[in-house]
Amino acid sequence: MPLSTPAEAPARATSTAPAAGQADTTALTYSLPDLVCFAHLHWDFVWQRPQHLLSRFAQHGRVFYIEDAFFHADDLIEPHVEVKERQNGVKVVVVHLPQHLRANEAAANQAQFEVLSDFFVESGIDNYLFWYYTPMALNKSRAFQPVLTVYDCMDELAQFKFAPPELRQLEQELFQKADLVFTGGQRLYEAKREQHADAHAFPSSIDKDHFGQARDPKLAEPADQADIAHPRIGFFGVVDERLDIDLLGQLATNHPEWQFVIIGPVVKIDPASLPHNSNIHYLGGKNYQELPAYLRGWDVATLLFARNESTEFISPTKTPEYLAAGRPVVSTSIRDVVRPYGELNLVQIADDPREFGQAIATALEQGKDADWRTRTDDYLATISWDLTWQNMVNLMQERLAAKPTAPRLA
Repeated sequence: MPLSTPAEAPARATSTAPAAGQADTTALTYSLPDLVCFAHLHWDFVWQRPQHLLSRFAQHGRVFYIEDAFFHADDLIEPHVEVKERQNGVKVVVVHLPQHLRANEAAANQAQFEVLSDFFVESGIDNYLFWYYTPMALNKSRAFQPVLTVYDCMDELAQFKFAPPELRQLEQELFQKADLVFTGGQRLYEAKREQHADAHAFPSSIDKDHFGQARDPKLAEPADQADIAHPRIGFFGVVDERLDIDLLGQLATNHPEWQFVIIGPVVKIDPASLPHNSNIHYLGGKNYQELPAYLRGWDVATLLFARNESTEFISPTKTPEYLAAGRPVVSTSIRDVVRPYGELNLVQIADDPREFGQAIATALEQGKDADWRTRTDDYLATISWDLTWQNMVNLMQERLAAKPTAPRLA
């Protein structure tokens, strides 16, 4: 089996790992097998939950992040593995397949299993746990024998646009295999705890130091935002079916005195469908390191999420990130934003354009409120990705220790 291991493949624009924002976890001690993650998300797309967690695991042991297969136009290409080293030594693994296998899903899954099996042998991966972000990966991995299986359910994928019809059935199979189920939010936990007896809620967290850079008045203004007038109303994130483009367009029409800054790649929707008012500025995707500088220049940050199936279970990471940056926040009534942020009066909640506009006006004044800042920072002091990661590690060690054949733990 050919094995391609470039020293460092070029990363996409949105892939840069946190430096200032990634707290030191090297002082923490634990012993776990190799961690093999199966994901539907490209490591080099946007820095989010998988990267936050797995880059921390990689400080203490080997982590292999297996992406979806890449199909080549060349039908003569031999199936092989490409390995790209990323932050903290995470090894991103991509199986390359000939184009003709795209039309034969069973054959493609079998080819991936065979290539990965060889890769496991060549890499000495013989004591390992599986960490799933997508149940679809079962089709290429169910024949392996991990010592522990974790399903980190960060989204209700079955309700996303273009979701495979068999996803729900495969998720039920994954529930049967999983020793632990983690969920990316409270609303998702309430749904999944009915389907697995060992489910645990781990809502989105933050790297406070990284986003706290936005509070530094000396932080330089990005060139493509510098000439945009104030007040600036911002949003960063993937621009897809979850973004309420009608709400955005109506807000821009109703409030020509405000400038709307939208940061993020456009996926799964036609860019032509986006509103193009003169006071809406689409700046494209930015890397993780750049976000604090953009946030520094905003007057209010928003979560312009539509209320639909794809957002019913989301727990937006950007909520605490905006707050850590010191930005007042306005959100639609996403359940995991309303609870706790809305209930604690840390975030303004509104849905229709008129009320959302009023909430932005309130937020523009809230940013000057010392009591709001104090209450916000008090709450943020209770959460971090380091704490989330450590609590996950503790649960995993407990489950491994309870197994008859568990490895000896440090």
